Amino acid sequence: MNNTELNLIKTEQLLEADPFKDIYGQTQVKKGLKSILLSGRHLILVGPPGIGKTTLAKNVALLLPERIVNNCEYHCNPETPLCPSCRIKKQRGEQIVVKTINGSERFVRIQGSPDLTVEDLLGDIDPVKALKFGPLSLEAFTPGKIFLANQGILFFDEVNRCSEKLQNSLLQVLEEGFATIGSYKVDLPANFIFIGTMNPNDASTEKLSDVFMDRFDILYVGYPESDAIEKKIVIEKSVLLGIELPDPLIDFIIKFVRDMRESDKLEKKPSVRATIGLYERAQANAKIAGRKKANFEDVKDAMISVLSHRIELKPSVKYLQKPEQFVEEEMQKFFEKHQDSLTSSGGDG
Repeated sequence: MNNTELNLIKTEQLLEADPFKDIYGQTQVKKGLKSILLSGRHLILVGPPGIGKTTLAKNVALLLPERIVNNCEYHCNPETPLCPSCRIKKQRGEQIVVKTINGSERFVRIQGSPDLTVEDLLGDIDPVKALKFGPLSLEAFTPGKIFLANQGILFFDEVNRCSEKLQNSLLQVLEEGFATIGSYKVDLPANFIFIGTMNPNDASTEKLSDVFMDRFDILYVGYPESDAIEKKIVIEKSVLLGIELPDPLIDFIIKFVRDMRESDKLEKKPSVRATIGLYERAQANAKIAGRKKANFEDVKDAMISVLSHRIELKPSVKYLQKPEQFVEEEMQKFFEKHQDSLTSSGGDG
């Protein structure tokens, strides 16, 4: 187990009551995350899209203290540089310019994809430079994306979309903190916190091997725990267009989306992005109509556009109706159930 990342975040910060202040709710997830980081372990966040996995990872980056590094893209430690350029300059005794960077500047995101190659991730030997300087020379090696996260956070989104070959290439880095590139003995130490994500309901993914998963601890992240937490997220994270949405109308949006998540007819549930989308589109529709206050019709007009592609019906249902029909029917039933609260509060006009 590689414990080099233990010194990346100060212990006293992780022992604060809530160091992840941009995330509302998720008490157990935050507790587990603090424990994982405190023990210097890598992790994978598992959960559906749109629930704040990326925001959580970025919050971890904010905890990283400022560091003095070489003025290079790999954030090299001036004493023990990582990249070939800095190492060569140090060997030659050349002066290297340094700078101070914060944690958010050391957050590197890699998007998982079947097209991502080992060379993209770890680096490769430049054949022209290999002929000029020798195949084992530092000059011949170009570091990959993984080394950009040196002394920071390597955020690997949708890690289960990567090929098994690429997964295997990560094993040495995660276990020992350095990488050997192909048949070349080019060892480049890499000190970072690895945070991966997975969507458990995505069928178009690669199987993660037991050997690979054994390098991680897993945190399961769910939807906001309550209406109040989701309402706070929606109001604070949405684009504001200067349009008023009455409280009962906001509550209707949130309750409707949360109610759909409980449906036994859905395989894929609408995320918090769906709630935010309805909130923003209701504002936009009211603004287009020249009103300063949104009403139910503004929400209704956006329902299919925002929700139909964010859900997936179960096989027993999808052959009987389309997602658009399902959304429309569910909306009508929900409106009839709650229309009194909407009309009495002015949410209808």
